[in-house]
Amino acid sequence: MPSPVATAAPSPILEIPPHTTPQLHHNLKHDSSVLALAVGNDSIYAGTHDGEIVVWRLGTFEKVHQVQAHKRSVMCLSLSEDGSLLFSSASDPIVNVWCPRTMNRLYEIYSTNDSFGDIFSVSYSSQHETVYYGAQNTSIQWVNLKDPSRRVAHDSPNHPDRRNHRFFDSRAVGGTSTPRPTDERYDLIPRSHTVLETDKRANKMFAHFGYVYCMLITKGTTAYTEPEEEVLISGGGDGSIKVWKLGGREIGPDGYENGIEEIMVLGDQDAMSIWSLAVDGSFLYSGKSRGVIELWDLDTKQKLRVIKAHKGDVMTLRMGWGYLWSASRTGTACKHDTVHYGEYQRDSSQNVNQKYQCLTQWKAHDGKVLSSAVTTHDGNQIYITGANDNNVAIWMLKNEASAEQPPHEEHEDMMITSLREFVSFKTVSSRPEYVEDCRRCASFLRTLFRKLGANVEMLSSEDNLHHPVVLAKFSGKLEPAEKRKRILFYGHYDVVPAETKNGKWNNDPFQLTGTNGYLYGRGVSDNKGPIMAALYAVTDLMQAKSLDSDVVFLIEGQEESGSRGFEEIVRKHKGCIGNIDYILLANSYWLNDDTPCLTYGLRGVMHATVCVESKNSDLHSGVDGSYIINEPLSDLMTLLSKLKGPRNRIMLPGFYDSILPLTPEEEARYDDILSVLMEQNREGVSAETLKANLMARWREPNLTHHKVKVSGPDGSLISSHANAKISVRLVPGQEVEEVTSSLTSFLEKEFNNLESDNKLSIQIDNQAEPWLGDPSNYIFRTLEEALVQAWAPLSSDQAINGSSNGVNGTNGADTNGGSKVRKPLYIREGGSIPAIRFLEKEFNAPAAHLPCGQSSDSAHLDNERLRVLNLLKSREIFSYVFKKL
Repeated sequence: MPSPVATAAPSPILEIPPHTTPQLHHNLKHDSSVLALAVGNDSIYAGTHDGEIVVWRLGTFEKVHQVQAHKRSVMCLSLSEDGSLLFSSASDPIVNVWCPRTMNRLYEIYSTNDSFGDIFSVSYSSQHETVYYGAQNTSIQWVNLKDPSRRVAHDSPNHPDRRNHRFFDSRAVGGTSTPRPTDERYDLIPRSHTVLETDKRANKMFAHFGYVYCMLITKGTTAYTEPEEEVLISGGGDGSIKVWKLGGREIGPDGYENGIEEIMVLGDQDAMSIWSLAVDGSFLYSGKSRGVIELWDLDTKQKLRVIKAHKGDVMTLRMGWGYLWSASRTGTACKHDTVHYGEYQRDSSQNVNQKYQCLTQWKAHDGKVLSSAVTTHDGNQIYITGANDNNVAIWMLKNEASAEQPPHEEHEDMMITSLREFVSFKTVSSRPEYVEDCRRCASFLRTLFRKLGANVEMLSSEDNLHHPVVLAKFSGKLEPAEKRKRILFYGHYDVVPAETKNGKWNNDPFQLTGTNGYLYGRGVSDNKGPIMAALYAVTDLMQAKSLDSDVVFLIEGQEESGSRGFEEIVRKHKGCIGNIDYILLANSYWLNDDTPCLTYGLRGVMHATVCVESKNSDLHSGVDGSYIINEPLSDLMTLLSKLKGPRNRIMLPGFYDSILPLTPEEEARYDDILSVLMEQNREGVSAETLKANLMARWREPNLTHHKVKVSGPDGSLISSHANAKISVRLVPGQEVEEVTSSLTSFLEKEFNNLESDNKLSIQIDNQAEPWLGDPSNYIFRTLEEALVQAWAPLSSDQAINGSSNGVNGTNGADTNGGSKVRKPLYIREGGSIPAIRFLEKEFNAPAAHLPCGQSSDSAHLDNERLRVLNLLKSREIFSYVFKKL
C-alpha cells in the first residue's frame, strides 16, 4: 500500500498572499494518459487512454479496481447526484453505466448512428432517469434507463461491433473490407447486465456546429425554468453554450423526439471551443481555447467577465470552497477568487478588485492537464488533477477559515434567515467592481420568490447595461381573476457603500448581526428588511388562504444610483407586469424612535454638472496670467454665484410660481407632528422654529453646490477646465423638465453676458420627479388602520379620535410624559425616490409610503440597523394591507 503522505510544494508561478500553492500530497501513477476523473465519497475514478477505469481509495490511495471499460479511450466520467451510478463514455463509441462500489457494468448503451464518432461527454438526469451524451458528429442523444422498449439482446445485430459500417466496412466490387482491429484486452471488458439501444428519434442532430465537448446537469440556475427543474448545459467546438429543457417524449414534425428543447444560447460561434463548464448558482463558467474563461449570468444571458487564465486551452474547471479551479493543456493549474456567498463567503473587507483574478498558479503536470475533481475527505480539502503524463495528482489545500457566520437559532424565523442571506450580498450599485454581487443577489431573490410561490421573471434593458429588475407575481384566490385588485410593491436590492477602513462599523456590514433587539448590517433598513417583511407577509396570507388580491413585487437594483434604466425596463415589460391598482413602498423612517409614521410627500431632484472649458491648456498664473485671459474657474464661480440670491433664494425666473400653497389640512398635520416632537424637544427650540425647519426641508425647494473640480495639479495654475456638481430639490407643483430647461437657459444667458471666449457645457446627470400622495384615499386609510392595529399594544387605552387624514389632533402624551401612539403621523420628506412618481403615472395608480424604521436606523451611515420589533410589526402591517386592499 502506498504511503498516504508524500507531501511536496511545487514551485509557484504566481502567489498572491495570503494564498499559497497547494501541496502535492500524493501521486497516483499509471501507464496510460488520464483523460477523465470523477470523485465519490471515498474513491477516485480515473478514465485512461487505454480504455481502463482505475479506482483508488481516498485516504489510503490504494488501488481497489482496474477495469477494462472500453475498447478505446475513456473520454468522460461522471457520477449521478446520489453517487450510486458511474457513467463512462469513450471513443468506442459506447456509454457504460457502472456500480461505483463493485465496478459491475450495469448498462451498455449505444447509438445506431454510423457516423457517431467519439462520445466526448455524458450526463445523467436523476429526475428523468435519462442518460444524455454528446458526440463528435455534433449530436446529443439520450436514453431512459428504465424504458423497457430500449432493452435489446447482447448479440443485437445493431451493436457497433456487429453492424456493417457504411464507411469503414465499405468495399469496392470484388474487393474486401479492412479487418476490424482486435486486442486481447477487449475480452476483459465485463459483460453488462442490460444493453440499451438508443431510439433513432432520441437524437438532437446539430446540437452544436462542432463537437459536443462538455455537458453538465444542474437545477435552480436560471429564471427560465422552475427552481427544482433540471436542465442540461452543453458546450461545443463552435464556441457556443446551450441550455436545454429536458423531458419531452413527443415526436416533432421532423420525426425526432423533443426530449431536449433549446432555451438559451450563449456566446458567439467563433470556433473558440468550449472545453469545460462549471456552474455556481446562476453563474456559469466556460473554459475555452487559448486560456480564456468566460463568466455568464444564466438569468440575464449576459457575459459578465472574460478571464485570461492560462496560455493553453482550459481543459477542466471546478468550483470548490468558494473558488474557481482551472487547469490547461500547458500543465498549469490556477485558483481564482469569485463572488461567492454562504458557507464560503470571505470577509467583506477583501479587495473586490481581486475577484476573478488568479490567486495562485503552479505547474501541476509535465504534460496536458485534461481532467480534475474536487472533494472534502476527513475534513481535508482536496483538488485532484489528471494529465497525459500518466499521473493523477492529489493536492492538499490549506483550509482557509471562511468568514465566521453569526450564530443563529436552529428554529430562527425564516424571514430573519432570508434577511441574513440577503444582507450578505454586497450590492453596491454605484461601484462597477460589485456588478457580479448585484447579479447574484437578483438570482437569490428570484430563487426565494419562486420557492415561496411566485411566478418570477428577470427584467433587463435592451442594452443589458443595468442590473436586472426582479418581477415576482403572487396570485390571489379570488375568482374570476378579473375581480382581483393588483398591488405593486416596489423596492430595491442595491445599497450604498459600507466603508470599513475607518473602523466605525462594529461588525462586518455584510453579515447580519443581532444585538440588544436590533439587526445590524448594510441595507437591513434601506431596503432589504422591508422587502423581506412584505414578502413574508404575502406568504403568511397564502398559508392562511387569505390572499384575495394579486401582489406584484418589482425590485430594482440601481435605486441608490438614480434608478438608471428602471423606467426603460418597466416600459419595455409593462405588458408582463400588467395593470396595477395600488402602489406600495417602504423606503424611509419615522421622525423619531417612538412614533409610527406614514409618508405622503417627497421632494424631487435634478443633478447637473456645469463645466467651463478653455481652448488653452493649463497655464502658469505668473507667466501667463492677465486680465486678457478668461479663466474657466472664475467664469464658473461667477455663474454659480448668480444661481442664488439673498436668503438663499433661487434666482431662476418663475422658479417658485407653481409651488402648491399650504392647505389647512396640511398645516393641521404639522401641528400633529409638533405635538409629538415638542415633548422630546430637549434643546428648547420653539414650536414655530421647528415647524419652519420641517417645512423648509419638506415643502420648499433648494439648490445646492456640491463640489468643484479643476484640471491640473495643485499650485499657481490657471486651470483649463473647471466643473461643478449642483443639485436642485423640487417640490410638488414643480415639473422637473421645466426646471431643467429653465436652469439651462439661465446659465447660458448669464454666461453670454460674461463675453468670455471659454466654452460652457451643462450635463443633466439624473432626475426624479417630486411626489405628493393623498392621505385621504383608500390605500392610506388602510395603512393607517393597519398601523393602529399593529402598534395598539403600545398605545394608550383611550379611544382613537380624529379623521383618517390626521386633521383633528391625533397624538397625545401619557402621564409619564412619553409619546404614545394613537394614530400615525403623516409626514413628508426632503429626500427623493425616483421611481415612485414614475410608477404612479405609468400605471395610473395611487402610491403610498410606509416608513418601517426608526430615525436612529443610520441608513447610509455606519452601523445601519433595524429594530427587530419594527421588522415584525412591518410584516404584520403588510399582511393587513395586502388582505384588505
